[in-house]
Amino acid sequence: MGTRVDFYVGRGETAEWLGSYPFDGYPDGVFGDVRDNQEVFGPIERGEPVAEGAWRSLVAGFLTENADRATLPEQGWPWPWETSATTDYAYAWDDGVIYGSCFGHRWFTVNPDAKNWGEDDDERSDKSAVFPDMTARKAVTYGPRSGLIVFGLPSS
Repeated sequence: MGTRVDFYVGRGETAEWLGSYPFDGYPDGVFGDVRDNQEVFGPIERGEPVAEGAWRSLVAGFLTENADRATLPEQGWPWPWETSATTDYAYAWDDGVIYGSCFGHRWFTVNPDAKNWGEDDDERSDKSAVFPDMTARKAVTYGPRSGLIVFGLPSS
């Protein structure tokens, strides 16, 4: 199974879902390749807000680069669960800050200079992040966009 990731603008029940990806959703897997992208991470390092347009561009670029496995909103919610509270990671732009949540635990501020990108081991005790209900948008897939890895043995 892959480390799935969902992307949003905003947090809470009214957040706008931008898309999902079934692999490498942990912070370094998503942000590691753009660590030097000053347009996005420069403001974080300087304690300044991140522009919404910069976040949307980063997510669009990430999903476009991985288009063979990415899921866009027009394709429907790819997971069998109803919210990102069950997805490995979710990232959201909210009022100039990029946040992350692991399996619906409390939000952490994504920081490229911090240990584990700002994810605190203690946050696993507080499953408090709220996400939009995607039940009506479900389009579950078990193909390349699912993150499911199937191994088989050759028949003799």
